[in-house]
Amino acid sequence: MKELLAKLVEFGPWGIFLGAFMDGAGVPIPGGVDVLDIYLAARRPDDVLLLAVLAVLGSVMGNMVLFTVARKGGQLFLEKLTSGRRSKKFRVWFDHYGLLTVFISALVPLPVMPMKIFVFCSGALGIRPWKFIAVFVAARFPRYLGLALLGRAMGDHALEYLKDHVWELVAFAAALSFVLWLLIRWTDQRRARVAPAAVSSTGS
Repeated sequence: MKELLAKLVEFGPWGIFLGAFMDGAGVPIPGGVDVLDIYLAARRPDDVLLLAVLAVLGSVMGNMVLFTVARKGGQLFLEKLTSGRRSKKFRVWFDHYGLLTVFISALVPLPVMPMKIFVFCSGALGIRPWKFIAVFVAARFPRYLGLALLGRAMGDHALEYLKDHVWELVAFAAALSFVLWLLIRWTDQRRARVAPAAVSSTGS
């Protein structure tokens, strides 16, 4: 695996594209794409934007492989795990909050949340691909650009910085999840209030 990482580094910016694609598709990358992003940015400071764009592109394409596989066969798998009322409740919950879990897990550096299971569920439960891609890009771009800028500014010390602040990342993920959950709840309640008013005005 170390040889694979060394080869990806030799490829330069395209190495992070390939690494992100492999990682997204389920092939483990030693150290992860975050580490590769920081390492390359420290050595190629003028390419931070390119590194972020290629990392996002590779990650989206790789995760779409998993998303597509789950879309074709994952629904049957989920039905075996959850049946009857539990299955219906889970589907309703994921329709409301599934993309939120994808966004948070795709945004926060380091394995704070197990993203692959949320990607799998998104495909298996019929989330529209364009919605999944939009949410994924919105999370991945600031993540990889931020890590590249951190790598350019701090070099290899960026990894130590992230490890020293892992609990801050956890707290940030929890706080952001709560805020976005409140926003979704507020939106749902507003729609619920608007719908009867629209019906009554149409009837009159």
